[in-house]
Amino acid sequence: MPMRPTTKDLAKAAGVSLATVDRVLNGRTGVREKTVKAVNEAIERIGFERNQVAATLARQRGYRFVFALPRSGDEFLEEIVDRIREFDKAGRAEMIEADVIRIDDHDPHRAARTLSRLSPEDLDGIAIMAPETPQIRDALHRMRERGIRTIPFVANQQEEGEEGFVGIENRAAGATAGRLMGRFLGGRSGSIVALTETTQSRDSLERRLGFDRIINRDYPDLRILPTLETHGDPGRAQHVLRNALKAHDDVVGLYFMGAEARVPIEVARVLNATEGRVTIAHERTPSTENALKDGTVDAVIHQDPGHLVRSAVRILRAKCENRTTLASQERIRTEILIAENI
Repeated sequence: MPMRPTTKDLAKAAGVSLATVDRVLNGRTGVREKTVKAVNEAIERIGFERNQVAATLARQRGYRFVFALPRSGDEFLEEIVDRIREFDKAGRAEMIEADVIRIDDHDPHRAARTLSRLSPEDLDGIAIMAPETPQIRDALHRMRERGIRTIPFVANQQEEGEEGFVGIENRAAGATAGRLMGRFLGGRSGSIVALTETTQSRDSLERRLGFDRIINRDYPDLRILPTLETHGDPGRAQHVLRNALKAHDDVVGLYFMGAEARVPIEVARVLNATEGRVTIAHERTPSTENALKDGTVDAVIHQDPGHLVRSAVRILRAKCENRTTLASQERIRTEILIAENI
């Protein structure tokens, strides 16, 4: 079999030095755009594929990636942290470390200050799960200027675009919940209560848009009430849900849009709110599993935390190595769970 092209072959094909090839492959500065284009064209022309193990060894150090997660969170966030710890142990064999820092998702200025203290000498890339705010957008921009690769994780930062986002397509997830709600209700008419932690969360906003699109288009006898915010507080959740049920005696469905469904589920049990109503939630956690088993919840829309973490690490590493990933491998599936398949 023919030998794979080497960096020497690439340098010759591009008409540049080995040092220039190294700078281009590692995304370093000091290379003219014309030279970068010549190297990339030569890569395509000769079919060059980089030996990533050798490239990592040549760095004389591995990769360190950080997941910036909210301070506030519950069971789904703990599932993600567990998968990060799990990956960190397994990734040492490939010279990859994965760590967690917590940022104040209720104070964007404080969160931005936390991010501003991160140095490219301490980490290579960061996956961030945080609300989209001007302060965090600016902090991410400055991090990239310092040479730290960034990707939005679960909660999308829009300016990155869809290419780097790690998470399910939330409009599709919301549309899936809408389809299940409409089908499970089987022609009944009435109102649907939608709850989430906060409407400032982009994933909740997009899920609501997807949910609305299906219900409004295909189920004209159903009406979705304005979104209720719980802020993760059991007392507030009970208050707003009780008031909604009192104000609307035709409620036939409950939609828990947020990533953390434990509080809405517990409150719904206290109020006996799910009796005779279709209830749909997001993310597989101990609370949603138990709710599926006892019939409190009819279906759960889920994204695999392990896949989220592995995909984030692969994309960050690819960014560090100035290469692309296989899009088909990084697409996070939208899973539907019912009592019979958990």
